Amino acid sequence: MDEMLSLLGSTLRLSAPLIFAAMGGLLSERSGVIHIALEGMMMVGGFAAAVATLSFHSPLVGCAAAVIAGLAFSALYAALVIPFRANQVVAGTAINFLAAGVVPSVSKLLYGNTGSTPSIPLDERLHWAGPVVGAIVLVAGLALLLAKTPVGLWIRFAGEHPHALASAGVNVIRVRFLSVLAAGALAAMGGATLSLSLSSAYSRNMTAARGFMALAALIFGKWKAWPAFAACLLFGFAEALQNRLQGVALPWKPDETIPVQFIQMLPYLVTLVVLAGFVGRSRAPKALGTQF
Repeated sequence: MDEMLSLLGSTLRLSAPLIFAAMGGLLSERSGVIHIALEGMMMVGGFAAAVATLSFHSPLVGCAAAVIAGLAFSALYAALVIPFRANQVVAGTAINFLAAGVVPSVSKLLYGNTGSTPSIPLDERLHWAGPVVGAIVLVAGLALLLAKTPVGLWIRFAGEHPHALASAGVNVIRVRFLSVLAAGALAAMGGATLSLSLSSAYSRNMTAARGFMALAALIFGKWKAWPAFAACLLFGFAEALQNRLQGVALPWKPDETIPVQFIQMLPYLVTLVVLAGFVGRSRAPKALGTQF
């Protein structure tokens, strides 16, 4: 029983960054804008959170810095794909590359290395319960927003029938722009969870494709809040399981352990299986990726 509870706790902790990023992607893609750049937003959010926490000795300031960084990068992305009509996949990929280059460059200027920030003291980190509870409240809030409020209706119509929304007098460009900004802020909070809660510092490429996993969870969840949340839990469980399988002996050779490289592949294999098995069955918003 203790082992099961421990595994459940690990699943929730490891799922929290994915949930924040997936909910950000949900807002963007339900409004009609593909968000490949979730990975980059998580990267800059995690780095900004670590730097601000080390500078001001407060994880709340770190989270605020992550949100600001996410807003800045998402504003750039939104400007490229909405008024300037850049290809959304190409622009999102470019934002990911930009984040991957900017973060180590700033780290070199601040700390003299491109690898990681200094370690954050224990009393300045986020307790794991905060991000977990925040992620669950976020899912519930977004599910309610999209289903029961006029703002949610505007977001859904921007991604399904933007011309009908415009004919009703709502500014589709504004709805999409604000949705992309919110997506960047939420994905950056996912990155802050990584550096302030799951780790003791920001390390280079610590996001480890979690932005793409969050996007896969969103597709698996058919662009709905609670199903996407369940998919994030699945991926979190796979990661928690691979952590526990490291060092386990081979059944047929008790004196040898399972190669760690194979165990570390588990979350990504689950992602591939999910995408291969369910992506064709999910119906994306009708206007997703189209310009207005």
